[in-house]
Order: sequence, then C-alpha cells, then structure tokens
Amino acid sequence: MKQTDVLVIGGSATGLVAAMTAKSDNPDKSVTMIRKEEIVMIPCGIPYIYGTTQNSENNILPDGGLVKLGVDIIVDEVVEVDKEKKICRTAKGETVSYDKLILGTGSEPVIPGWLKGTDLSNVFTIPKDKTYLDGLQDRLNGLEKVVVVGAGFIGVETSDELHKAGKQVVLVEILPYILGATFDDEFASEAQEKLIARGVTVRSNLGITSINGEGKVESVTFNNGETIPADAVILSLGYKPNIELAQAMGLEINDFGFIKADQYRRTSMQDVYAAGDCASKLDFATGRLSKIMLASTACTEARIAALNLFELNTYTVFRGTVGIYSTCIGETAYGVAGLIEKNARKEGFQIVTGSFTGVNRHPGKIDDSHAETVKLIVSKRSGVILGGEVMGGKCIGQLINAIGIAIQNHMTVHDLLITQIGTQPLLTASPAGFPLIKAAEIAARALR
Repeated sequence: MKQTDVLVIGGSATGLVAAMTAKSDNPDKSVTMIRKEEIVMIPCGIPYIYGTTQNSENNILPDGGLVKLGVDIIVDEVVEVDKEKKICRTAKGETVSYDKLILGTGSEPVIPGWLKGTDLSNVFTIPKDKTYLDGLQDRLNGLEKVVVVGAGFIGVETSDELHKAGKQVVLVEILPYILGATFDDEFASEAQEKLIARGVTVRSNLGITSINGEGKVESVTFNNGETIPADAVILSLGYKPNIELAQAMGLEINDFGFIKADQYRRTSMQDVYAAGDCASKLDFATGRLSKIMLASTACTEARIAALNLFELNTYTVFRGTVGIYSTCIGETAYGVAGLIEKNARKEGFQIVTGSFTGVNRHPGKIDDSHAETVKLIVSKRSGVILGGEVMGGKCIGQLINAIGIAIQNHMTVHDLLITQIGTQPLLTASPAGFPLIKAAEIAARALR
C-alpha cells in the first residue's frame, strides 16, 4: 500500500494547482495525484485544436512542474474511498492511504435525455479527454456539414475553428444571440455579426428537437419544424459536475448537484476538500448558488484548498465566484466580469451604467489599433462596481481581469476615477481617453 500525506484526485486545472500548491506550501509533506488521463489537455485551449493549434499535441498541460516539485503521479482511476480508514482503491487494484484528500473530479458534457438521436454515429460532445477529442478530429475528416448546438463559449469557439478548418458550420442557439447568457445584447449581437461575417451560419432564437438518420447523422430538425442536412452534430449544451465518487463517499451534495464546500473548500467530511467544476460555489455579488465552471475559478479554489489543508488561513478563503470570461472572434475580443446589466436588474439591484468607446492605442493610427468599448454596471446606492463588459482588441483579456479585481475588492466607481494607470502608445489607450476610466466618469455622472 502506498502512503501519502496529501492525495489529489483529478489531474486537470484543479488537480494540477492543488497538487503543486500543497507541495510548495508543505515541502515536508508527500503529495500524490491520481488521474485517469495519461496526457492532460489545457481545458480552455480545446476548441482551438481543430484550427489554430491544428491538433491536441499542441495543447498539452505539462507535468514538468509537478515532477520538479516531487509530486507523485499515478495514472489510474479511483473507484472507491474508505472514508473511515482513509484509503482509496483504484481500478488497477492499487491502494493508497492519505491524511488529507482533495477532490478535483471535474465535469462532463451534458447530453439531454429528451433529445432524440444522440445515440447516432457522428454525434459528439467536447469533453476534456485527449483520446476522445483525437477520435473526434479523425471522424470529422471527410465530413463537411457540421451542426453545433449551443452558442456558449465552447460552441462559438469550436464553430469558428471548424469553419477555419474548412467545414460548413451551422451554430444553433435558442437565445436571440450567441453568448447571450453571458453578455448584454449590445455585446452579444456584435459578437454574432462578427461570427457570421467570418462564415459561420448562425441560427439563433431556435432550438433543436431531434437528430435524424439511419445509424449515423443525416439531418437535424428545429423546433420550428425545419430540417437541415448534417454530417455531424456537436452538442455544446453545458457541463455537469462529476460527483459519482463523492456520492459513493457520502459527501453532501447541493441542489445543483455539486459537492458542498465552504469558503476554505472543506466538504461535509473531515479532511476532505473539493474544488473546481465538481465543487459548489456562490455568486460573488448575490450570494446565490452558482453553476459557473471556469478553469480560472478552479485554479483559485484549488489554491485555497491546498493552502488550508493543515492550518486554516483567514486570508485565503473563497467568498464567491466573480465569473470572469473572455473569448475572441477574429481580431475582436470580448470579456465580461461579474453581473451584466440585465442580470443585475433581474436580481433587484438599482443600477446605473457607464459605457465608453475609444481606441486601444494612441495615436489611433498605429497599425494594430482597435476600437475598445467598456461598460460598467454600478450599484446606484453605493457606487460599488457590480460588473463590467469589454469589447476590443486582443489586449482586453487583462483589462477584464482588472475589472474582476475591482469587483472582488468592492471598489467603487469613484475609486476607479482616481486609479493610477500606466500607458504606452504601442500597448494601451491614451491616458486622457482610457476607456475604463471614461466609462467610470460616465457612470459617476449618472450617480449624481
């Protein structure tokens, strides 16, 4: 029997960060990771293996950091955990005893039970499984007409990449616009126009009722009765937490099907922690249960779990997920953090907004300059920033992260007005017309 001080189950973003942090923070402790995958994918890079990076080999999460720190890696599947004896058993018959356990079992794609035809050949999902994804890529060779169902981030990025690879892609979304669950309409509609201009056919305000064919995909039928031909269907309808092991252990599960975990990521069982897609979360702004699953959030949770294994630290707690997303369609990027306007109003917040469009370089004649729009959602009562949306060049990734930091630290719009920023003509917008600050000015005027 192998013995370890810390056992991490799961090897994606959560497992990687949990294991590395546990070992870095406790160098005298032994840390072991058990994961099913021989090779682990970079989660956020998966859609790009079908176009930009060309294959999965260029999207690998390396083991070098784990190995260098001295983390033991076991490629196997945990099938049973004896919670009393603190022993786990694997599919290959190994047993490992532990003192502390971190569950990072992740999530798996949703396949709706009501949808007809999901058992046909050439119906796919997008899991974080290299073998499956390589098989999908092989199977798509020679197939021309691909229908992608669901226009969240994975669906949009996969559609764009498959079109780039020469496929005829139809993206189906039941909401009025792609990315409509995450962005306000003025941003989502702009993203939809950009994707259509790039050659992807978008069918929004439309659902799918069946996938049709004899043995393999031949067509799909929409909820308006229309049927279109298809050679393959990719379902991108969200993910569900992988909690089978947790349920077998008797851990408490919340109403959304996630493992209950507190602000230190402790579960209902002594010395067992949970982080990432499998673990429960609260929304940072509302305190409600959240279904958000993000690799960035998973890394934060994993770090917090590992830092609190042997001693609780009040400064390393998880007080809720801000929800920071970004994506790119061609040369235009889109980012969002916290509450968007329509969701803030739905929750009952009295808000004002401030939007400003400028240019991300100064002067704007610089070759890679791009229009940049910032929208801030601000509490009318307190001036606290509840959310933000950004649309612009590829540099907006860090701008939306900065807005996320402002939200997490309960900064007000007035704090932003006096925030000191660094600018440089080739890298940023003008300090006199910095879109984030200008949007704050407009919101501040609305407060008055």
